[in-house]
Amino acid sequence: MSTHYPARTARMPASMPHRALLIATCLALAPAAFAADGHPAEAAPAPTPHAMQANDVLIRAISLVGTPYVWGGNTPESGFDCSGLVNYVFRDMLDLRLPRTSRELSALSAPPVDVSGLATGDLVFFANGGQVTHVGIYVGDGRFVHAPRTGGVVRLERLDGRYWQERYAGARRVLAGL
Repeated sequence: MSTHYPARTARMPASMPHRALLIATCLALAPAAFAADGHPAEAAPAPTPHAMQANDVLIRAISLVGTPYVWGGNTPESGFDCSGLVNYVFRDMLDLRLPRTSRELSALSAPPVDVSGLATGDLVFFANGGQVTHVGIYVGDGRFVHAPRTGGVVRLERLDGRYWQERYAGARRVLAGL
């Protein structure tokens, strides 16, 4: 037997389910590369700079799924709170510095977006008692990435869930001016 392939059964690293989720989500949200007959699809037009930035944000945000929630956290190593996650993704991918709190982010001069017009990379806000208290990054297909609460991890969530619908407070398109 080769020393490169030991006889013991390899264990799947704990991060593998998150990688599988990342791959599945990216495939679901990406344009189809093949037509229904299995042949390559016709070439799509070259992506716009906005689309490339949105894609960078999407991939980075989804890659952080599974990172622990930590109040005040703003790096993968320390964990994230909701606004720390948003800040990290936009700073890491686009070198864009954003306000630190969800309330400050909701007051940005970025254009507001109707829920029916959400696009990848938009910030989605949620309120409690009329005050914005939470933020996430819209990734497409009715889903957003966020750091939910103490004891939780960064995760994908559906906007159409009752909890999120009841607290939805709007969205802003920070990529519009870039």
